[in-house]
Amino acid sequence: MPKLFEPLTLRSLTLRNRTVVSPMCQYSCQMGLANDWHLVHLGRFALGGFGLVIVEASAVEAAGRISYGDVGLWTDAQIEPLKRVVDFLHSQGAAAGIQLAHAGRKASAMPPWKPSVTEEEKPRIGYEEWQPVAPSAVPHAEGWKMPHALSVAEIAALVEAFAQSARCAEEAGFDVVELHGAHGYLIDQFLSPLANKRTDEYGGSLEKRMRFALEIVAAVRRVWPQEKPLFMRFSVQDWHPDGWQIADSVELAKRVKALGVDVIDCSSGGFDGARIEAAPLYQTPFAEAVRSGADIATMAVGLIGDPHDAEAVLAEGKADLIALARPALEDPHWPINAMRALDPAGDFYALYPRQAAFAVRALDRALSRE
Repeated sequence: MPKLFEPLTLRSLTLRNRTVVSPMCQYSCQMGLANDWHLVHLGRFALGGFGLVIVEASAVEAAGRISYGDVGLWTDAQIEPLKRVVDFLHSQGAAAGIQLAHAGRKASAMPPWKPSVTEEEKPRIGYEEWQPVAPSAVPHAEGWKMPHALSVAEIAALVEAFAQSARCAEEAGFDVVELHGAHGYLIDQFLSPLANKRTDEYGGSLEKRMRFALEIVAAVRRVWPQEKPLFMRFSVQDWHPDGWQIADSVELAKRVKALGVDVIDCSSGGFDGARIEAAPLYQTPFAEAVRSGADIATMAVGLIGDPHDAEAVLAEGKADLIALARPALEDPHWPINAMRALDPAGDFYALYPRQAAFAVRALDRALSRE
């Protein structure tokens, strides 16, 4: 059996294979409430055979949303719509994850597919805007809103907000929580010297810049059930000479592992001025560096579309899981098609839902493909 389709056990959770749908913002909510779009959008990946499907970045408070259209998990009313998604994913054999996030100074932005809105539209789509928050009163880039610099008391309240969202995630039935510490959002803003200009206990040295992230991990791990795995997404490097570097990520990975994080989801970038050299597998070396340097399981992500490439990453010990975002949008049946490519004699029909498996098998027989 290809490594890609071997089960993986993390604490008490066993994933049916190593394929993961990465969190992808849909900007399709009102007041943080998931809806039919999210059920269908996420449900198709379970039908396509993925082992773990992770809900998009979900804000731990209203001011933590990237846009007015983001999923949220800060009130009880937001639990039931997400539970509906979780229940469907489970019914099709996939595990369900959610990424808890705060956009920090990158909040109150516009959805990329709807960069403007008319006055007439605003009430209908639930449009909102607000002043974002950040470790320091420095905007993300020219043209972005000026953020409010968080006080120490406000930082403590945000740590508790992450913990409260984790409690809500447990009530919704999620198997995995992932903490979003990447892409220039709030946790990453505290970590990176590009955004963190503080001189108190939350800024300056690496130790102090890590404090906020470590407090969140500790608070979430205290309330997230011990039998359930905890993931954390890193921007392993900022792609900027003055920013966060790979060695910093290895050190942080060691710290969060000691606090109960099980998997590091290895991405990169997120700050103005980054010089990203994107290409197929371009972030896989980050997963390998963190995995070997911190002795922790990692998830590789970033332009991994070829099944043979994905299999090689796992077989060569560079990562433990493969996450897909845009390639999954392009092909929601990617795991099934990957198994066809990697193991033509394997039982890839078992990855189809039963309502489709018999028909696809009949099609293959009719076309002499079986």
